[in-house]
Amino acid sequence: MVFQAVGKLLGKHKMKKKASAETEKLYLEPRYTSARILDADVLMLVALPKGLNVDEWLASNASAFYNHVSLMYGSISEFCTVSSCPTMKAWAMQIQWTDEKGRKRKCSGPQYADYAASIIQKILTDEDLVPTKHCKDFSKSFKPAIQKTFRFLFHLLGHIYTCHFKTVVNLELHPHLNTLYLHLLLFCAEFHLLDSKEMALSEDLTTALINSSPCPKTSGSHSWNT
Repeated sequence: MVFQAVGKLLGKHKMKKKASAETEKLYLEPRYTSARILDADVLMLVALPKGLNVDEWLASNASAFYNHVSLMYGSISEFCTVSSCPTMKAWAMQIQWTDEKGRKRKCSGPQYADYAASIIQKILTDEDLVPTKHCKDFSKSFKPAIQKTFRFLFHLLGHIYTCHFKTVVNLELHPHLNTLYLHLLLFCAEFHLLDSKEMALSEDLTTALINSSPCPKTSGSHSWNT
């Protein structure tokens, strides 16, 4: 199975289920989980190409995923306001922002998105972290910075699923969102970019998407290749 690797990874860390009066998760309905824009072996897309430096592969994919997540968030950003999203909800948790001094503070959804975009852009354009010249090697700080980048992207996708999925459906973008989520999750699993505890937060969605049978491709030419 294409998503067997993720299934095994999530199986190693089961989170305790808590009963709650949580709003029904629309994104888990079969009519939505079966929607994709890409009918391909996603593991082939995330695998390191032969002869390519792994850090270069991580850097190029980080940039591509950032662009895709930014486009997806941009499609619902007018509905993500301080009043509609006073806290940054993603999956079953409320995320606090940690500043450069290590201090945690509450922030709204759009504030978190702005903070995350600022940090990610700073990371991806830092020549010391992501060198663009062949003669320069990647530093030891590169991997932690890339892990931080993907953690932010995972949180943003979680916020979209948790708080704005109805809007995504109304815009008919849920096939794009599902494809992007699975691609990113598999990439993170392949290169150990997310902690298993983080990935377990969306275990129900991952399981639903893995077990669903994709509907026929939507019309139009879209590519999530990175």
